[in-house]
Amino acid sequence: MRRREFIVGLGGLVSIWFDATGAQPLVRRIGALVPRGPDQELYVRALREGLEALGWIDGKNIQIEYRSAKVDVGSLRYDAASLVALDPEVIVSGGTQATIALREVTGRIPIVFVHVADPVRGGLVQSLARPEANITGFAAYESSIAGKWLELLKEVAPRTKHVLVLAGPSPTWRMHVQTMEAAAPFFEVQLTVAHVQNAAEIEPAINAFSGKTDSAMISLPDNMLIENHEHIVALAAKHRLPDVYGNVQSLQIGGLLRYSSDWPDLYRRAASYVDRILKGAKTGELPIQQPIKFRLIINLNTARALGLTVPPTLLASADEVIE
Repeated sequence: MRRREFIVGLGGLVSIWFDATGAQPLVRRIGALVPRGPDQELYVRALREGLEALGWIDGKNIQIEYRSAKVDVGSLRYDAASLVALDPEVIVSGGTQATIALREVTGRIPIVFVHVADPVRGGLVQSLARPEANITGFAAYESSIAGKWLELLKEVAPRTKHVLVLAGPSPTWRMHVQTMEAAAPFFEVQLTVAHVQNAAEIEPAINAFSGKTDSAMISLPDNMLIENHEHIVALAAKHRLPDVYGNVQSLQIGGLLRYSSDWPDLYRRAASYVDRILKGAKTGELPIQQPIKFRLIINLNTARALGLTVPPTLLASADEVIE
């Protein structure tokens, strides 16, 4: 016979069915702390598709409890605690800050993160090969991606000599800056790094840089900067700065280039680790995986407005062209 038990958590009263032995739930519970934003539905669908391909059907043999990962720390901590209170067997975590919030409230439940920029330097894991503890996952970027941002910028705006690197409060900005500092002499550009801590510091930083000739801007991936992407894109347009981003939202409102890992693909791949953990694998023995798919988006309207000619070979390689 089946046995039913109830637990009370921040999400309310939840029932769990167990098999005849009482040893294993018939419906396995999974948590997912997914970033709030226009792409949230894409991430959720990709995770669900990945699980379904492995035989895990939401509402049939698994139950996925979702929470939206907001930027402010207080909301993140509440949502993290809400999921942990439900005692899922594994939690999928979207982004660095969400993963940190979960780590603060559980050292027991396995966490599979997605699109964390630098899990080692960020202090989430001991090493990529053996993360140890209860956290593993799929990194957002390879360390070389920041060099690719410079390369793409020079392809579209070859006269560029000065590049503003807009960095937010996330500690992972150093990884990208170090990569660009090493690549800058090859591309014959000088970098100006503006490390802004809040939204009020964005406009003064861009305004102070805008007087340089043959200049451009790269806005690094960061929750605070993404929250203020409309303001950043508007300032780049005002000062006629060719601009590169890691988030797709900026391209939809006038940014020039976006090159990043395919985030929905990372969620789809994260399902494989959820599957292995549900089948008994130890989190710390699952190595950190790197992205294998990347997406390039070019806003041709913005290029024309800036008087730039995008090379036909680059247009042909783009995953999406906005015009």
